[in-house]
Amino acid sequence: MISTNEQMIELYAKQLKVPTFNQYKDVIRQLGNDKSYEDFLLTLMRSELDSRLESNRKRKIRLANFPYMKTFDELDLRCFEHLSDAFIHELASCDFVSKRQNIVMIGNPGTGKTHLSIALGIKACMQGMNVKFFTATNLSNELIEAQEYKKLLKLEKQLTKADLLIIDELSYLTFNRHQSELLFKVIADRAERKSVIVSTNLKFSDWITMFENTTMVTALIDRLTFKSHVLNMNSENPYRAEHAVIKAQN
Repeated sequence: MISTNEQMIELYAKQLKVPTFNQYKDVIRQLGNDKSYEDFLLTLMRSELDSRLESNRKRKIRLANFPYMKTFDELDLRCFEHLSDAFIHELASCDFVSKRQNIVMIGNPGTGKTHLSIALGIKACMQGMNVKFFTATNLSNELIEAQEYKKLLKLEKQLTKADLLIIDELSYLTFNRHQSELLFKVIADRAERKSVIVSTNLKFSDWITMFENTTMVTALIDRLTFKSHVLNMNSENPYRAEHAVIKAQN
């Protein structure tokens, strides 16, 4: 039977929004009799802080809107023929976000660009950063729709708040002049302020096939490649195809 004190502790924990304090009995058992009241309080407070940090990480991952979860633990680094393990681990530290640097991944289909982008995004979320993930098509459509409904400024502010903006699959759609201008503004507004990850199947010289305004293409590339890491993700043995074969064999 729950005592009055236990009921009051549960009530106060709820009102003060410190739910882990309800685990005080577990803390008492773990600490033993040789610990002080300060040790007990410190352990409770550390537990509450850890719980809040974990909840915050999960919330940031949810708000990033990743299409699926892909972590670094799932990456087979051997498949990245032109990237060293040390360099990939350096990117995983997310220092590039703190330094406001960009990443441009260029490679043929199925070489792990989306997987690496998501893994980096999740790493950033785990460090408390705000991340937003879009395919280039979805971002373009959302910008057009927001403008039609007079909500463009609101969307642009939301994008500005993201420490890391991931634009995936910049190569599967030809953008008209209006779409190009909206995408350009989003990226230009982040120049030297916030980080962008862009993945594409096309080398820079082929970007003119996506956009009507060739002058804007040059300006877009200039902004993306300034203070950036340009990753050669090309491979004769696509990451996705190789892992599909391994999975089928298993």
